[in-house]
Amino acid sequence: MTGQWRERFAEAAREERPDLAELCLLIGAEADPDFGQNGLDAAQIELDRLAGMLPYGLATPDDWARALSALLGGTCGFAGLPADYGRLESSLLHEVLRRRRGLPILLSVVWIEVGRRAGAPVYGVALPGHFVVGLGDPAGHFVLADPFRGGRVLTSDDTELLVAGATGAPPTPGMLVPADPLDIVLRVLNNIRAWAAARPEETGVQLWAVELALLLPRHPARLRYERAQLLVRRGDFLQGASEMEAYADMLKGIDPQTAETIQRQARSARAQLN
Repeated sequence: MTGQWRERFAEAAREERPDLAELCLLIGAEADPDFGQNGLDAAQIELDRLAGMLPYGLATPDDWARALSALLGGTCGFAGLPADYGRLESSLLHEVLRRRRGLPILLSVVWIEVGRRAGAPVYGVALPGHFVVGLGDPAGHFVLADPFRGGRVLTSDDTELLVAGATGAPPTPGMLVPADPLDIVLRVLNNIRAWAAARPEETGVQLWAVELALLLPRHPARLRYERAQLLVRRGDFLQGASEMEAYADMLKGIDPQTAETIQRQARSARAQLN
């Protein structure tokens, strides 16, 4: 991604109302250098086209859930398969729009963005281990739907099973609140980082996912350490060591033992320059 695209990503993340689709598409521009502005525009047009296919006059959360499920899960075939977890494309919005396959969170982004354009009261819900969408009033009547399963409407029992399978406990009210767009973007980048971390040959992908996450207004401080480690693994010993040292300095007053361990790693990285 050129500096111009990264600057655009950082600016979009700092908007008062961040554009979820734009941020996810800019992640795609990082993954695919040939994507470019034409690809961004085409994906936005496709989201608009899908929104225009929804019927008029929808009023209740149940109506919206049925309509979105019929269009996106039925007519258009958006859904997920276990094999999708092993593909980087499953975390890239433009590829999910093309393939009609993706991870739960990206399929949910399609639902959110198509529904939003049509006026639906739609939002993401970050259940532990499985992302879904909500339709309606989070403080009143709402419906949960699972885009990964073609838009299946979830009963309270379904939701309890999903949460219990991930946590061993029933859902709490805090799990059902609307997900912030920037938290969704960070979760998408975390999925990409996890995909790349399991593939030693994909350190480049892991690095850009970390660097984009660091451009978000809110991100885990430990990402700075992960970036430093990746730089060392990729042979940039000097920059990696410098960033390790900076992170260790930040930790000194909080966790001196960990800070000293990271300082030793920085010295080891510098030693590889000789």
